[in-house]
Amino acid sequence: MMNKLRIKGLLILSFLTILSCKQEEKKEKDTIASTVETIEVSSKKLNDWFEEQFQEELKRSPMMQTYLGVKTEDYGKWDDISSKREVEDLELAKRRLAYLKDSVDLNSLDNATTLSYKLMKQNLENEIEDFQYRFYDYPVNQMHGMQAEIPSFLISMHRISDTTDAKAYISRLQGIQPMFAQLVDNLKIREKNGIVLPKFVFAKVLDDSRNIITGQPFDESNQESTLLIDFKEKVSALEISDDEKNRLIEEAKKALIEGVKSGYDGLITLLEEQQLRATTEDGVWKFPKGDKFYKIALQRTTTTDMNSDQIHDLGLKEVERIHNEMREIMKQVKYEGTLQDFFTFMKEDSQFYFTQDEKGKKAYLEQAVALIDTMKSKMDELFITKPKADIVVKQVEAFREKSAGTAFYERGTPDGSRPGIYYANLYDMKAMPRYQMEALAYHEGIPGHHMQISIAQELKDVPKFRKFGGYTAYIEGWGLYNEFLPKEIGMYSDPYSNFGRLAMELWRACRLVVDTGIHSKKWTREEGIKYYTDNTPNAESDAVKMVERHIVMPSQATAYKIGMNKILELREKSKKVLGNKFDIREFHDVVLTNGAVPLTVLEDLVAEWISEKSVTKTSEVGS
Repeated sequence: MMNKLRIKGLLILSFLTILSCKQEEKKEKDTIASTVETIEVSSKKLNDWFEEQFQEELKRSPMMQTYLGVKTEDYGKWDDISSKREVEDLELAKRRLAYLKDSVDLNSLDNATTLSYKLMKQNLENEIEDFQYRFYDYPVNQMHGMQAEIPSFLISMHRISDTTDAKAYISRLQGIQPMFAQLVDNLKIREKNGIVLPKFVFAKVLDDSRNIITGQPFDESNQESTLLIDFKEKVSALEISDDEKNRLIEEAKKALIEGVKSGYDGLITLLEEQQLRATTEDGVWKFPKGDKFYKIALQRTTTTDMNSDQIHDLGLKEVERIHNEMREIMKQVKYEGTLQDFFTFMKEDSQFYFTQDEKGKKAYLEQAVALIDTMKSKMDELFITKPKADIVVKQVEAFREKSAGTAFYERGTPDGSRPGIYYANLYDMKAMPRYQMEALAYHEGIPGHHMQISIAQELKDVPKFRKFGGYTAYIEGWGLYNEFLPKEIGMYSDPYSNFGRLAMELWRACRLVVDTGIHSKKWTREEGIKYYTDNTPNAESDAVKMVERHIVMPSQATAYKIGMNKILELREKSKKVLGNKFDIREFHDVVLTNGAVPLTVLEDLVAEWISEKSVTKTSEVGS
């Protein structure tokens, strides 16, 4: 009897234990479900806030609206570039940062939103810290100065699909005068703060400015001005009466005189005055607190803590390494002589250049298109995620080709209505050798900037501030990495093209040396030019443009090599840890599908991927 009672008691105890476990399990599941719901709600709330902030920025920037292909009642307006607006931007940044710090529980966010939080917080902190250096730039310059960017914006970005768009174009022509009045004020403020354009820049900016107001209706010449030609071409494509077209053209001519000429005349007058006071001291060391500014500029550009000496030394080492690889190519092509002799041969032999006429320029553009089309067919070997947006190749417009860079990329719209554009500058065909065509097309086009920027714009679950933001070291590091990547799948079959690839990598290595040389070691413009001509096969005109770019865009050119080196370093680390589990397509997906990020964040993302793959690898081995 006692045994039966004991057994019964044990059964009841067992039942109660099971019941208790089930209750605990249910409680645990409920807790997990509640936690998951909290994370979902908190993450959605913050992502909604990110979207609100982006839309607020978009509303405050008519130009950004146009860049993104958005047409609103602001289509005929320009951005406010006044110093007052910069103070407003600062206060807005402070309010946003306070919200993130005081109203967001970082522990209640999912991983993707946590990353967005950290990036936004860092962006805002940088913006607030950098406010003290808001005048440490040159709003007009030979690279991306407003004197050339504004007309280029109208030509490339302002689409005319109906008469309303045409009137918005005319409104923007009128609006150049008040916007350039703000620009003139900004230049005067900078001069009061000890910041004036370097002497060599004035002639280039003045030349650009005068080119815009040359031709009809500005003068009695037989040629029409650049903006009038653009407007007439766009309006002529509309399905409206000839009378309506003529009326719009006459309104545009009036706006060109009242808005464009008036605005440029005011800018030209100031620049002619400041030119008399300009000096040949080119580095930012000449600015008040210039050394501190350059230190921060390098940190922002490279997203690392490397100082100017470390970057300078890295450049010197990379130059030596690439020179040695070039000597191997000299052996392949059986060239007798020194590396400098080979550089001279590559610079001077006509076989490496297109002719300096329309036929040569047309041939260059056609071959650039063919290179990109061929690379498109290779994408499945290297990538999982590919962009939907298309890309076109264009020649840099005549009005800015004399001062613009060798090549550059202009993003398309997210909806694909405007493709991305690879611009090739064919002003000096001696600066565009055949042997560099491949690397240039891969960098600016596919699989370089077009792919990275288009994929970022097309991401679904990433806040817009990340889709359309950027970190130069990541973006340009990706571009330079993709000059090298095609070699691994059989491109650059011609040793001279491979030399061209190395020549372009060498160019970026030299940038590390010269940028730090000018802004930290007080090199002169001439010393910088000599370093390039002594160490690269590029034309002297290339060297001049590059050094002048260093001067007006301090630190920017250091991004390429540092970014490329980091991507290659992370790739090699992944290969070493994962062994035969390494898939280059998956690696590229990790790099591309989070949008542009600081190199430190990219390192974390790759480490997470390696960890996940390693767990999978271990479990597969165990089974």
